[in-house]
Amino acid sequence: MSRSSLVAIAAAGLLLTVPRRSAAQEWNDARTLTLVRQATERRARALADSGLVDYQAKAHGYLTFLAQVGEGFREPPRVVKADELSIQVYWRAPNLSKQRIVGQRDTLLLPTDIAYHRDHLGIVQNNFPSIIRLGDGDEVVDVPHPLSADGLADYDFAVGDSLRIQIPGRTITVDVIRVRPRDDTKPRIIGAVFVERETAQVVRMAFSFTRSALRDKALEDISVVLESSLVEGRFWLPSRQEIEIRRTGSWLDYPVRGIIRGRWEICCYAVNKGIPAGFFGGPEIVLGAPREQLRKGFTGRILDSLPDDVRAVTDEDVKKVQDEARALVRQQALIREHRASVAARGLSDLVRVDRVEGLALGGALSRRWGQGISTSIGGRYGTDDRRLKGHGSLGWQTASGSGVSVFAADDWRDAGDEQEVSLVRNSIAAQEFGSDYTDPYHVRAVGLRATRTLSSGVVLGLEGSIEEQSALAVHAVPASGRFRPTIAATPLHAARYTMSLERPTVAAPLGFTVRGGAELRLTVPAGRATDSSAQTLRAAASLWSERPLGSATLALHSTIAHTDSPQRAAPQELVYLGGPTSGPGYDYHAFAATSGASQHVELRMRVPFPSFPLGRFGRTPGEATIAPFAHAIWVNGARQSPNGEDGIFPSVGVGVLTPFELLRVDVGRGLRNGRWTFSLDIAREFWSVL
Repeated sequence: MSRSSLVAIAAAGLLLTVPRRSAAQEWNDARTLTLVRQATERRARALADSGLVDYQAKAHGYLTFLAQVGEGFREPPRVVKADELSIQVYWRAPNLSKQRIVGQRDTLLLPTDIAYHRDHLGIVQNNFPSIIRLGDGDEVVDVPHPLSADGLADYDFAVGDSLRIQIPGRTITVDVIRVRPRDDTKPRIIGAVFVERETAQVVRMAFSFTRSALRDKALEDISVVLESSLVEGRFWLPSRQEIEIRRTGSWLDYPVRGIIRGRWEICCYAVNKGIPAGFFGGPEIVLGAPREQLRKGFTGRILDSLPDDVRAVTDEDVKKVQDEARALVRQQALIREHRASVAARGLSDLVRVDRVEGLALGGALSRRWGQGISTSIGGRYGTDDRRLKGHGSLGWQTASGSGVSVFAADDWRDAGDEQEVSLVRNSIAAQEFGSDYTDPYHVRAVGLRATRTLSSGVVLGLEGSIEEQSALAVHAVPASGRFRPTIAATPLHAARYTMSLERPTVAAPLGFTVRGGAELRLTVPAGRATDSSAQTLRAAASLWSERPLGSATLALHSTIAHTDSPQRAAPQELVYLGGPTSGPGYDYHAFAATSGASQHVELRMRVPFPSFPLGRFGRTPGEATIAPFAHAIWVNGARQSPNGEDGIFPSVGVGVLTPFELLRVDVGRGLRNGRWTFSLDIAREFWSVL
C-alpha cells in the first residue's frame, strides 16, 4: 500500500469523529473570521497555486430508495429500489468536472416509477460551487456557500475544537468551523466545515438546510456529508460522501416517508496527467457505455453487497448533522407548516364491512397547530346497526416521539392479542362469505395517554381511562353463508390502567433481528376498588425475529398471554388463539383460555418465478418465496378448544409469497382436532395502511 493511501485512510478515519463543542466558543470573533476569509480565498483560487492541475479517480457507490411507514417511523426503512454504480471521475482547474458512468445495475423490491435527478448519479466535486444546488435545482437552489463571496454576510461562524492528524514527519491541524445563517428564514445551510489550518483547504463538510431552502414542500430534510483524504501529501480530494434526502407525507393520515440515500467511496487518484480542457464539454455526468453493457463487471446480488447501515433508520453521521442543525437554529427554521388534513389511519377507517355494522362509512380530520400540539376528531356510521361511533383527542408531542394526550371514544374494541388478517381482506370475506375474523365489543371511554421514547429506542406507553364495556349483536347479513355470534362480553364499568413496551426492529445476538412488544393491564370495576377479587390483571407479549441461513431466512413468531382474576374472567379479557396468524390449521379463535401461547417457525426460501413487465413501475423479479412452517398452540384453563381440553395443538403448512412479497397464500393443517385451512392476504407489512 502506498504512503499516500495510508495517509488517506488515517485521515478519513479520524475525520469520522465529530468533536465536542468548545465551552469557549464565540460567534464571529476575529480569529474565526480570519480563518473563514482564508478558506474562502483558497476556494476562490480554485487550487491554482497548489500545483494541482487535474486528476482522475474512481468512485463506487449505492443510490437507494427506501420507504418508512408508521407512527414515529420507529421501524427501519424498507429498501424499495437499489442501484449500484461505478464512475470514472475527472477534474481540471479551476472548475471543470466530468463523470462517466461505466457500471450500473439495479434491483427492484417493490413496484415504483421513481426517477433520480442526474446529479444524484455522481459525486460532488470541490465541495460544491459558490451557489449550492441539489436535485438539478428541484430540491435545493441558490443557497450561498458559506465559504463564498457572499458567505461572510449571510452566515455566522464559530471555531470549535481542533483535530490533530499525525503523519510521518508532520502534524496536520484541522479546525472545525460551525456555521449558522444570520437569517434562518432564508435559504441557507446549517452545519460545520472542517478546514486545515496550514493551507486553509476544506477537509470535511457536514450540513443540513433551513426549511426555506427546500423547494419541494414534501421534503422533510436533506443532510450532506462530504469527506476528503490527503493525496500525495498535498491535496485534500473527495474520499467519502453521503447525501440523504427525506420526503414525508401521509396516505390519508398514515405517516409515510420516502428516503433517497447516496453513498460513495472515491479512490485510486492519478494526479496531473494532462487531461485536455476539451474533454470536459457537454453535460457533467454522462453514460460511459451503452446501457446494456453497464451491468457487466458486477458479481453477486446488489442486496448482498449493500452496506448494512443503509437499512438503518438513520445513519449515525447523518443523525449528527440533523442534531447539530437543531442545536444551531430555531426549530421553526427546520419544520414544515402543518394544516388540517384527513386523519384516517388506513383505508378501512373510511369503509369496512363486519357482522355488527354491515357496511360502515367513516372519516376524520386532524390538525397540527405547531409547538407539538395536535387535535383529531372522527366518526363512523354502520348501515346495518344504524349507530354512529366517534373518537377525539388533544395531544402534545416532541420531535423524538414522546408525548401526552387526552382522548374520548365511543367505538368498538377487538378482543385478542393478534390481528389475524388484514381489515381489507376481512371486509371482502365478511361481505361475500360471512367470514368475519374480528371479535368486537362496545367501549365508551375517556382517558389520558402518555408515551416516551427511551434512549434504547424502546417506546414506553402509559394509559389510564374510565370506561363502560358491553356486548354487541350481529346485524349484518352476508351474500352467502352466515355469521357466527359475537363474544358475550360482560357489561362492565371500570377503571383501566395499561403499561406497554414496544421494541422496534434491532440487531440481536446470533445474527437475529428482533422486534416485539409487551403489555400489562389492570382493570378495576368501579365502586369495588377494595374488592381484589373483582380486579383483573392481564399480561401479554409478542416477539418477531428473523435470521439469514445462507440464501434462506429463518422466521420466528412467538406470543404469550395470561389473565389473572380470582373470579371468573370476563370473556373480553381471555386469551384468544386460532386463525391464519396465531393458529393456522384451526378455526378463528377456536381457543379461548386464561393462559395461552403460540409459536411459529418457518423457513423462507427463494425459488424461480416468471418475470413480467409492469410498464413504468419496472419489472417483477424472477423469484418468489416459499415458506414451509410448523406451528404450535398451548392453552391452559380453556373455556373453548377443538376438543374441550388444555394442552398443545400443533399444525404444519406452507406459505407462498408472490414476487415483491405483496401477497401471501397459506395452506395449513391442524394435527390435533384441526382441519385444512386456506388463507390469501396482503403481506403483513401493509396491514397497517389498509
